[in-house]
Amino acid sequence: MSQITKKALSQSLKNLLIKKPLNKITINDITDDCGINRMTFYYHFKDIYDLAEWTCLQEASKVLKGNKTHDTWKAGMLQIFQTVRENKLLITNVYRCVDREQVERYLKPIIDNLLLNVVEEQSSAMIVREEDKEFIASVYSYVFVGLMLDWIKNDMKQDPEQLIIKLALVIQDTFTDALERFRIDKNLSKNEN
Repeated sequence: MSQITKKALSQSLKNLLIKKPLNKITINDITDDCGINRMTFYYHFKDIYDLAEWTCLQEASKVLKGNKTHDTWKAGMLQIFQTVRENKLLITNVYRCVDREQVERYLKPIIDNLLLNVVEEQSSAMIVREEDKEFIASVYSYVFVGLMLDWIKNDMKQDPEQLIIKLALVIQDTFTDALERFRIDKNLSKNEN
């Protein structure tokens, strides 16, 4: 029942974001639209921003399902861009009401998860510390999130497919190159010689 209520609250937030900016939406607006009381809202979320973050994570997990490998990450990224564009009014009403850092906080865990899967796959035959894998995924995540935020700020004018093609050209095969530099088993054998 808890997930059903959370999803209903999320849908109410999305309904309201089509009509007005996030900073103009109240808890009462959401609970009225959803048909629940304020206590039920607070049972599930601490505030509207918590609900917005949860909504972003849920939407992204649907979009990225099955696109978390080295061969499919580009499709996953493209789907994120396309989903953002399809929900332009909603996204714009969030983006204009919170600072860039808040939007980054919504996007970064989503992208980190996608890219960590790619890094894990690429490092399967190597010994690389988990913290180094997370660092590599995080660096690439900042690149993607920055690109996405600039694209949103510039009114989503550039074709998402062209952006992903350019991004892929820049980082093509660099996951493996970065992992090689952090590879423990390779560095150990050098030290033994």
